[in-house]
Amino acid sequence: MNDPRELVALAESAVDHVADLFVAGLGAPPAVFKGETDFATEVDLRIEKELRATLTQLTGIGVYGEESGGTLSDTIWVVDPIDGTANYSAGSPLCGILVSLVHEARPVAAVADFPLLRRRLVSAEGGTFRSFGGAHPSDVVGQAAPGSATPGHGFVGCSSYLATEIFHGLRVTGLRPRMTGSVGLDNAFVAQGVFDGTVNFSPHAWDNAAGALLVKAAGGVVTDASGEEWNAYSTSFVAGTPRTHETILDVISQHSP
Repeated sequence: MNDPRELVALAESAVDHVADLFVAGLGAPPAVFKGETDFATEVDLRIEKELRATLTQLTGIGVYGEESGGTLSDTIWVVDPIDGTANYSAGSPLCGILVSLVHEARPVAAVADFPLLRRRLVSAEGGTFRSFGGAHPSDVVGQAAPGSATPGHGFVGCSSYLATEIFHGLRVTGLRPRMTGSVGLDNAFVAQGVFDGTVNFSPHAWDNAAGALLVKAAGGVVTDASGEEWNAYSTSFVAGTPRTHETILDVISQHSP
């Protein structure tokens, strides 16, 4: 595998290539239904096709994507062409493009781009963390605490599928759950210091691989719901400032069967 710092630059180029398509397609209707409440638009399909072709051509590395599948091999690009598709289809700007390079089940390069919010986060193993369109987190990640008035305001990103008892358990601690409708944006907000933490139980690497690297690069803590190091096969994701991360894990442990 080439240097992740070189590969992330190529990933940025691939994302730049589809950014205009992403913006122009806002409000696209559902085209393919994948479940009762899950669907893809034609823009999802087209962006993934473009990313798959560009990343493969530029790097020689295969792609594992939400819409066209693939296999989580030893080294693979993991792509979510539109994270927050329901938001995107409704015309909401709370959505983005997630691209990460996973090596031996660990993310080593990541680009999370939110064109409609003009926010982008980039990191690679051995390189620097870059954040555009939000406050740099260097002064806030690791500082905020439940119930405090420090940057982040105790906000915790939560999926709409989060168990009700966990949601209420977070509120009891003084944390303030928020639902953006985009797991990728929740993770990016933690890395940017907007949120103090986030929790979801997605089993899909395309939802969390980019965020896992970005939050860690920004100084946050990332594990699964049992406190083990997150990897591409994990079925849950907990990230945040050290104290908020610990609080979320404690709430989950209290409400686990």
